[in-house]
Amino acid sequence: MRKNQNAVQEYETVIGLEVHAHLLTESKVFCACSTKFGLPPNSSTCPVCLGLPGSLPVLNEKAFLYALKTALALDCKIQDVIKFDRKNYYYPDLPKNFQISQYDKPLAFSGFVEIEYKGEKKKIRINRVHLEEDAGKLVHEARGAASYIDLNRAGIPLVEIVTEPDIRSPEEASEYLQNLKAVLLCLGVSNCNMEEGSLRCDANISVRPIGEDALGVKTELKNMNSFKAVRDALSYEAGRQVDLLRRGEMIRQETRLWDEAKGVSVTMRTKEETHDYRYFPEPDLVPFTTEKDEIDRMKAALPELPGARKKRFISEYAIGEYNADVLTRDMAVADFFEKTVGLIKSPKEIANWLLGDVASNLKERKISIVESKFKPGHLAEIIGLIRSEEITGKIAKEILPEIFETGKTPKKIIEKKDLRQIKDSGELTSMIEGVLKENEKSVGDYKNGKKSALTFLVGQVMRKTRGKANPRKVNEILKKKLGGI
Repeated sequence: MRKNQNAVQEYETVIGLEVHAHLLTESKVFCACSTKFGLPPNSSTCPVCLGLPGSLPVLNEKAFLYALKTALALDCKIQDVIKFDRKNYYYPDLPKNFQISQYDKPLAFSGFVEIEYKGEKKKIRINRVHLEEDAGKLVHEARGAASYIDLNRAGIPLVEIVTEPDIRSPEEASEYLQNLKAVLLCLGVSNCNMEEGSLRCDANISVRPIGEDALGVKTELKNMNSFKAVRDALSYEAGRQVDLLRRGEMIRQETRLWDEAKGVSVTMRTKEETHDYRYFPEPDLVPFTTEKDEIDRMKAALPELPGARKKRFISEYAIGEYNADVLTRDMAVADFFEKTVGLIKSPKEIANWLLGDVASNLKERKISIVESKFKPGHLAEIIGLIRSEEITGKIAKEILPEIFETGKTPKKIIEKKDLRQIKDSGELTSMIEGVLKENEKSVGDYKNGKKSALTFLVGQVMRKTRGKANPRKVNEILKKKLGGI
């Protein structure tokens, strides 16, 4: 990170984001080729996505409806007449030398995404939402000796979501992206996998002296494949631009790549203007309209979106705003939460388990909650067993990995391993007396006013019983025994 934070504070950062999301269709946007990730290079291609002479595109209806659904969820206005255009440029991974996109009549415009940063709510305006085809992929050799082209990705449907320059910090940009991703996942229109390139973000960034209205010269940042990379790249680029201005140098309008390994942005090419792309209407796809009744039906059928669900979780389940926010950013996790609440009325405990030990186990196995063998019934049973004092919280955490691995119920694992909580006072008293004899120094410390010695002695009892002792009863018996010593 550049050491120019004081310098940056004299300037305001202005950011606009362009987000591209692969739509979850089985075939490409203008042909029948598979969109499946990881196929052998160039195996999912045909004359249409290879751009061979005489081939004609046919619009994938599902891709269009997914893009329309996205626009409606972002509260956008739908274009009266929708048309496609050719965006002309030459690049090795673009076989036709043009991309079918949308220019002056995009699918939708004028929407917003609400974010909350530092306790303040803010609407990031959406300039436009449009549908287009993806380009292929260049694969570069490590030593730079050669590059290869994989055209499997060419023609995969993309929804592009472009903001107004409303974002004022890298942190706001990250918050916007996370909220947008939550909406796309909730709609089921994209898997938003940044590692596979299903969700990509370009950023236009400029700086200007605080209080000035005119926008500064912008650069476009590419190659940011994680939320952390977005924050780091925008922080670096803002600092780089401020450094140039303070030295009296000019900022060039250009496209820059983020080098995550080195933590710097590097020049890729000078920035093209809109006229450089020579847009003109796509002659093989006629303009069309979408009936208002169909739009109204689709809008009425939208699922409960993350923002609305978060507010409901706070009011209905009395959980904190942070927990509600994290739970509702993944629709599957939010569904898991509500299904578990339906089995046992303990929303705060359920939230704590999901955001703590359950999340850790998912992360360790690199799976989603949908892919896991751990189900709402398992979590409800765990909480019920703890509540009835049949097991301790420690035992519950210990059996969690086995549930994830086998899908067995907590009760079966507990019975098999004899992990039920020891509640018998006589049995506990005998164990505690043994611990007191073995730890005379700690007993003396407690008698001399060192209250932390009691915690140590409780821990020793729990260790001796392999976590099966009832902590409440252990505390009660220990205090009585220590008081009588």
